[in-house]
Amino acid sequence: MARPDEPPPVESPAVRVIAMPADTNPYGDIFGGWLMSLMDSAAGSVAARHSHGRAVTIAVNGMEFLRPVVVGDEVSVYARLLSVGSTSMKIAVEAWRRTRHDDRSYRVTQATFTFVAIGEDRQPRTVPPLPVPAADPVLDDKRD
Repeated sequence: MARPDEPPPVESPAVRVIAMPADTNPYGDIFGGWLMSLMDSAAGSVAARHSHGRAVTIAVNGMEFLRPVVVGDEVSVYARLLSVGSTSMKIAVEAWRRTRHDDRSYRVTQATFTFVAIGEDRQPRTVPPLPVPAADPVLDDKRD
């Protein structure tokens, strides 16, 4: 389980919403499927941006619900590209919650989403390779 003092990712979330009563089951709990759809949307955004076009979800691995989300919570979903194949992309996705009256955030779930880029014919198409990280000038100075 995520540590209570663990901070959320530093990058901007791909999706941020407030959990509303319409997102609950008859018992008032937030649907896991609602949260998963937010995560799929965030991952889909990363996949479409990287592949420069349409991409579809083909797998979700490792999803485990760590904490509940309740009505009124702010839910932030972070997504980052992990790896790229010839037509596929693996994207790490984390969902975090923050109550309305608190500054602390808590991870509620995480998973790896796999997408395949498809063309207008709905057949797989190639995707660009994973970007090479920019050189760090501080590290480069230390190597000289």
